[in-house]
Amino acid sequence: MIVLGRLAAAWGVEGWLKVVSYTDPPQALLRYPVWHVSEPGGAGWQQIAPIGGRAHGAKEQLVVQLAGVTDPEAARNWAGREIAVPRRELAPLGPREYYWEDLLGLAVRNRAGQDLGRVGHFVELPTGPVMVVTGGSREHWIPLAPRHLRRVNLDAGQVEVDWDLD
Repeated sequence: MIVLGRLAAAWGVEGWLKVVSYTDPPQALLRYPVWHVSEPGGAGWQQIAPIGGRAHGAKEQLVVQLAGVTDPEAARNWAGREIAVPRRELAPLGPREYYWEDLLGLAVRNRAGQDLGRVGHFVELPTGPVMVVTGGSREHWIPLAPRHLRRVNLDAGQVEVDWDLD
């Protein structure tokens, strides 16, 4: 499973939910006819179909209605869960494109060969996504832009970045 978003909070009186989409563009998440939504406590995945959805607000957030969810109380039961799809359903990638999931845990070095740590997670900021690299007692927040992300070698488990330790 590849996580593509998160159900954030109940929205409106008809059981819709706000969605944080990790896809680019955010509306691409709505192309999948069936979502696999995490079970409470991370015990597995439950399939559910989005039956309505649209962009909402200036930040290109989404709101969605799920099959069988018709009131705010039912919607609150879904809030906070992750949205995923099986890898086989994902679109093919182009050159220098990667799914974030595939970068998690990779070793990160700068162009001078200094170890920065490992890819821990990603943060979506208003200025764009950031790769959070943890190593030792430091954390490096490196923008996911071609200028900084120089090379990815999935087979070797390494990422090269243009990022100084200072």
